Amino acid sequence: MITDVPGIRVGHATDAVGLTGVSVVLCDRPGVAGVELRGGANDVIGLDYLDPRHLVTTVDAIVLGGGSRFGGEAIWGVMRFLEERGIGFPAGPTVIPHVPGAFLFDLNVGDGRARPTREMGYEAARAATTGPVAEGSVGVGTGASVGKLHRRPCAMRGGIGTASVQLDDELVVGALVAVNAVGDVRDPDTGALLAGTRDAPDGRRLIDTAKALAARDSLGRFGAAEDTTIGVVATNARLTKTEARTVASLAMLGFARVLSPPHTAFDGDTLFALSVGTVTADVTRLGLAAADAVARAIVRGVRAAASLPGLPAARDLPSG
Repeated sequence: MITDVPGIRVGHATDAVGLTGVSVVLCDRPGVAGVELRGGANDVIGLDYLDPRHLVTTVDAIVLGGGSRFGGEAIWGVMRFLEERGIGFPAGPTVIPHVPGAFLFDLNVGDGRARPTREMGYEAARAATTGPVAEGSVGVGTGASVGKLHRRPCAMRGGIGTASVQLDDELVVGALVAVNAVGDVRDPDTGALLAGTRDAPDGRRLIDTAKALAARDSLGRFGAAEDTTIGVVATNARLTKTEARTVASLAMLGFARVLSPPHTAFDGDTLFALSVGTVTADVTRLGLAAADAVARAIVRGVRAAASLPGLPAARDLPSG
């Protein structure tokens, strides 16, 4: 789990009626962060803090939320939680927490008027712990879906998952990923489809989204900006902002291993890398390990998801 990284805490807030939510990654000490964006439909806030030229060198938390751009409201709740505890960049008589975030589109799964709120951001931050992290249909994964080649009627439930890789006695990297892709999710070892586009609204057989896309003239005939996979990789390695960006870029290889296809024009794939330690590490080795953690987290997220009426989960398939 991402909380295997010392100093990392995770909390969720879930709207089980409106089917949306927010997940927060808090660091016990200010962290150095970078980000990698792929696809054409990213929805992000606060990336200026990650620029090496920015005055502020660290961040205090990272938010992953539903609600598309509306989900950005949750960041203010996290900032209030941190400010109350004196956490943030000293600025005159107060502190200013720095909290970037990424948001996925879930407005077509539950109540389209339900979005993560400031209160939910605060709740998720308050609930953050270093212990086991709930996976599947919770937090930002609550309204996530995958396999949207034929839109929602043939889609399946996505979710949030977490995993970690121990590189040696001291060095560890963990990932927390919410999968809401237009494409399918594959087993990284066998290539078998685990979740994705079904052959009919009541079907339980998966078609191959990547092959179906290759046979069509254009995604634009059925695509929409309703898809994104977002996450955080965290490590106790000591990284600069530029190195954190490199780790995030390499960790994106995990998307390519299990999402089929990843990074389409209608996906807004976003992955943060967060450094919260002092261990010396080779950036390439660390990034490749992060990719393994990302791939495993994505698979765990869909396998842990629970079904909804008309939106089955991986566990509902004959091979699930």
